[in-house]
Amino acid sequence: MTSSAERADELIAKGEGVLGTHMPNPRNVIGFPTLDEGQFTEWRTQTLAFLISQLGSGNIYVSSFKDEVKQAYKSSVEAGIGILRAVREDAGQLQGDVVVAEAVPLTVLEQLCERFHLVARQLRSRRESRPTLDVHDEYDVQDLLHALLFIHFEDVRTEEWTSSYAGKSSRVDFLLKREQIVVEVKKTRDGLGAKEVGNQLLEDIARYQSHPDCKALVCFVYDPEGLVANPRGLENDLKSAS
Repeated sequence: MTSSAERADELIAKGEGVLGTHMPNPRNVIGFPTLDEGQFTEWRTQTLAFLISQLGSGNIYVSSFKDEVKQAYKSSVEAGIGILRAVREDAGQLQGDVVVAEAVPLTVLEQLCERFHLVARQLRSRRESRPTLDVHDEYDVQDLLHALLFIHFEDVRTEEWTSSYAGKSSRVDFLLKREQIVVEVKKTRDGLGAKEVGNQLLEDIARYQSHPDCKALVCFVYDPEGLVANPRGLENDLKSAS
């Protein structure tokens, strides 16, 4: 098993390898990607998964990496390597031995949630006005997300869970059995804004702490009308409660 420090060193070396693919801009062209796109994407994905697995998605190093490392430019990769070196030096933040592949499902889920609205919007535009799924309520959100999950995960379950919290039994929206991840879905509406959604998710966090198959809980709040005025604030409040 690879230690976290060793994995950080591997990713630094891999980033330097990506820098080795640097080619100058074509003549009279400014802003052209100068690194191998495939190698850059592979390195960026693996590095982001590693950082999230070690530090959590809200850590300053993770946020900096997302902000600084976006395109296949030399300066972008140099910034990413600098972040990795900073994490490597701050060895107290690393969690010992790590299997990096374990973080990948959470990265995939994050991408699905971020792009969910694009998919829902695209479904409205079918040729010749054919019938489609229009996302009106929470059941529609669950149905569409359920289908999208099968793109990346083989064992997606919807099941009743009989354990109770505060006298209430709970239904799991989705359980990724092999990955041991529970996905909880909410959709805002009139009467279910930031406060109400936050209270429901706080109950979910407390409830799922005792779920035998829940090593991670992903809460997806679909808010197409923008009823949650401060989504990052809600996210930070929930993280501090977990």
